[in-house]
Amino acid sequence: MRVRMTGLAGVVAIAALLAGAAPASAAPGDASAYGAKLNVTLLGNPAVNAEPFAAANANGPTQNTFAGVDLTGILKTGVINASASRDDKSGGVYSRASTADVRVDLLAKVTGKISAELVEAECQATQKGLAGKSKLAGVNLGKLGQVNAHPAANTVLDVQLAGIKIAEVIFNEQIKNDDGSLTVNAIHIKLLQGKLGSIGTGDVIISSATCGPAGLPIPMASGAGLWIGLGLLGVAAAPVAFVALRRRASLNAA
Repeated sequence: MRVRMTGLAGVVAIAALLAGAAPASAAPGDASAYGAKLNVTLLGNPAVNAEPFAAANANGPTQNTFAGVDLTGILKTGVINASASRDDKSGGVYSRASTADVRVDLLAKVTGKISAELVEAECQATQKGLAGKSKLAGVNLGKLGQVNAHPAANTVLDVQLAGIKIAEVIFNEQIKNDDGSLTVNAIHIKLLQGKLGSIGTGDVIISSATCGPAGLPIPMASGAGLWIGLGLLGVAAAPVAFVALRRRASLNAA
């Protein structure tokens, strides 16, 4: 967690106290985002692993852009933008990923054309809690069906071949992680392992944003925060002043 420091010595004392009170289950103030990530194996062929494109993090780089993904037979996109930020005053964090001109060829033989003009994921954490959402524009799901521009959390459409479910496409996937953070995947394609007629295994994620719990605000510039800081500084300084006074009294008596 980053803490904005001022010229007041009391900030040091308050920062130390608040850091000790932070929950151990999650690092507050964390946020990250990326445009696309793939890990798939098609019909026993070597796995296709693609690291997150345009990854951004609240600790830096806070913004990132990628010209576009072009993986033949799997995924093609336009420009990807991702950002993640932290507000040191409020403790809040925010992350966002936006992927333009998406075309998914991975399931084309079964579902037909799957495309979207824009796929976005957002995640925000404030002192009130965590929230996320996804936005889809110009979506064409072929034979897969329909989905709203702002799909409900964890909307799932099944992909079937000869009546057998071989994959599922999750829109606005929202995952509450064990460390207290929230991950929002605008689109998550899961190829189901071990299914008869399966075309492969693995995952394709398009536009993902993650945010941890909000950090602890330290409003030290004025008001109550200033007086608390000065008060703690006085408490810390009192023993030193007492020792100095005793030493002076001893010198005068001598």
